[in-house]
Amino acid sequence: MAERKARADALRNREAVLTAADALFARSASPRSVSMDEIAAAAGVGKGTLFRRFGDRTGLIRAVFDARIEPLRQAVTDGPAPLGPSAAPRERVPALLDALLCFKLDHRHLALALEEAGSGSPYQGASYAWWHAILRDTLGRLAGTAAAATSGVTADATAGPPGGGRSGDAPSGDGRSGDGRSGDAPSGADDFTAHVLLAATRADLVEHLADQEGATPDRLRAQLAAFVARVLGEEGRAA
Repeated sequence: MAERKARADALRNREAVLTAADALFARSASPRSVSMDEIAAAAGVGKGTLFRRFGDRTGLIRAVFDARIEPLRQAVTDGPAPLGPSAAPRERVPALLDALLCFKLDHRHLALALEEAGSGSPYQGASYAWWHAILRDTLGRLAGTAAAATSGVTADATAGPPGGGRSGDAPSGDGRSGDGRSGDAPSGADDFTAHVLLAATRADLVEHLADQEGATPDRLRAQLAAFVARVLGEEGRAA
């Protein structure tokens, strides 16, 4: 019973810390201005508790960010279309980026705090790597679908009469498209395109456009959707 109560107290203290840190980051002009002392006082815990549980300020920021983005990540990994893995690639790519932009708009104080934490390149962070892998793999499926469709059209156009004729342009027996690329294997182009698309949702860019230039959320979402549509149009032609 005592052990169960200790675990419950620890979970309650953790949530209190996350809530306090989230609120302080949201109210501050700059995330760097929020100290660990302020967070501990707002959460009603000792400063030592913060360091024991989260390691350092960057660890605390990352914990707050991860807790807030977890529902979105679950929707991406286990949810229905358009975010979930069952969605058609051309539907899923813009939906993923729109959802990430909306999260950044609602929680840009957290995203900025993480980017400003001095923890190295944001491209090496676990969250960025996760989103990049999801986008890259979905782009790979999109390109594979386009290549398979193109191969099917080519095969129909060049096939001879039933029982004979040419079949040189049909997909090969190993499941690859006519150019030898596996339909589901991401290419270097998919990797690069995923980086480019994610760059449009960086927290510092979102903060500049929303807070400095006064762009509304609806306008930013529409502009991102148009940009993604252009990129996917080029991807389709390239495939």
